[in-house]
Amino acid sequence: MYLLGYDIGSSSVKASLVHVDSGKIVASDFFPKEEMKITALKPGWAEQNPEDWWENLKLAHRSVMHQAKIDSSDIRAIGITWQMHGLVLVDKNKQLLRPSIIWCDSRAVPYGERAFKAIGEERALSHLLNSPGNFTASKIAWVKENEPELFEKIDKLMLPGDYIAMKLSDEIAITIEGLSEGIFWDFQTNTLSEDVLTYYGIPKSFFPEIKPIFGIQATVSAKAAKELGLKVGTPISYRAGDQPNNALSLNVFNPGEIASTAGTSGVVYGVLDKLHYDRLSRVNTFAHVNYTPEQIRLGVLLCINGTGILNSWLKRNLALEGLSYSDMNQLAMQSPIGAKGISIIPFGNGAERVLENKEVNCSIHGINFNIHDKKDILRAGQEGIVFSYEYGLEIMRKMGMNIQVIRAGFANMFLSPIFTQTLASVSGAVIELFDTDGATGAARAAGMGIGIYQSNDEAFASLEKIAVVEPDTRNKSAYRNAYTNWRKLIDEN
Repeated sequence: MYLLGYDIGSSSVKASLVHVDSGKIVASDFFPKEEMKITALKPGWAEQNPEDWWENLKLAHRSVMHQAKIDSSDIRAIGITWQMHGLVLVDKNKQLLRPSIIWCDSRAVPYGERAFKAIGEERALSHLLNSPGNFTASKIAWVKENEPELFEKIDKLMLPGDYIAMKLSDEIAITIEGLSEGIFWDFQTNTLSEDVLTYYGIPKSFFPEIKPIFGIQATVSAKAAKELGLKVGTPISYRAGDQPNNALSLNVFNPGEIASTAGTSGVVYGVLDKLHYDRLSRVNTFAHVNYTPEQIRLGVLLCINGTGILNSWLKRNLALEGLSYSDMNQLAMQSPIGAKGISIIPFGNGAERVLENKEVNCSIHGINFNIHDKKDILRAGQEGIVFSYEYGLEIMRKMGMNIQVIRAGFANMFLSPIFTQTLASVSGAVIELFDTDGATGAARAAGMGIGIYQSNDEAFASLEKIAVVEPDTRNKSAYRNAYTNWRKLIDEN
């Protein structure tokens, strides 16, 4: 028997098939092979067509089934994870009304700032655990003001994973985790936020039925079964946003446990067992996958928009033609710690929450034409990304989080020895790297959702640790000096 997981990212859509008994990945693939198109009609905007997610899901699914050569009736359940904070709108016929306004779109920032003041900063933080910021609720406020005729046609709003679940089942639903990431959930009343809905003028009818994160939420429809070659009635038994799901994929469920990712954006995510928030909303607090009103489990999320996207920009625009990421890492390792004084500010992908929603853009500082070359810039790029993590980790420590171990999947920026060693050495935390990803985690979680696994420890018993990276205490001062120089640039902005 097998479990199927889908990961709806902004770069690609991934599918993974996991064997129930062994917990091993049987087959996995992603599409498109080049990064998925993001449309930016204006500076700071970012949109994607949800139909592109569906089409790429079908390609990834077919590839996985071809690799595995199994019967669709052997798939016991499906789990879904997605890029957080996106807005998907459909009419009463379940037809898309517009492209999705995705996570890195910053057009809604002023709407969130006005809402924060109107609702009252203390009330918003104590009830929502965040300011409305640039999240999904503020994005629909932008639609209401700027596309009023379209707003009138809305029947339901969804997060990206809810849209995929709709395509699979022809049913629309949402979860508390999804509502909390959209800043629609009141943690004090454990209901939809009356403050947010009233201020923005969002009808309650826009919200679909709330389903538990784990459990049979819907089943595969005849139409989707025909498109994908799945069995009609296959349960969809788990859904969660990518960062709570990434933590789940690393078996991070309990207070004090920390997970991280470093793809297009970068995240550090820690679990708390009490209602807490950063008064400046530089880090955010959402419902974790095992949150219930009776058992508080919250994820404190530090997000850096300009992470892997900076590295990919350097690859496209600076690296020699044909140079791979591995080649770039090897080249960067020829530059010393601190990159001979070059500092790169990596915030070039929209408004940054950790900087209180400022758009400072990416900048390179300290280049000397006589001593610096490509390898120094490549190293400074990776160090700049790590330093932005440490800047956010300082905030999380002030919230009471004890960051001693960071778990991460062995993927994306965590494939880079420079990135992992710099992160361990600057933060003082041990980095544990595992063979997992979001789609695999969603598949295992689907097994929890139908009761095949009785606990998270059982579901993730086969999680394989690949490597452990300890802080480089011998060069601690060199790493800290490089960070201090970088931090001064931030403080000057």
